[in-house]
Amino acid sequence: MKTNKSYAKRLKVTKNGKLLSRKSGQNHFNSKDRRQAKSAKNRSVEFHISNKSASRFLVNL
Repeated sequence: MKTNKSYAKRLKVTKNGKLLSRKSGQNHFNSKDRRQAKSAKNRSVEFHISNKSASRFLVNL
């Protein structure tokens, strides 16, 4: 079974094996936001995934 590359490109694996992803829905309507709010949208959050999904999508990660 192959790794789903489109799904894997959205995630980053840390040194300790944690998965990081970007919060959804942060691309549009940013012009009225304050600078702190814009920079907060760029931060990654820890991504929790079930073992079933991980075995299906992220085989070789």
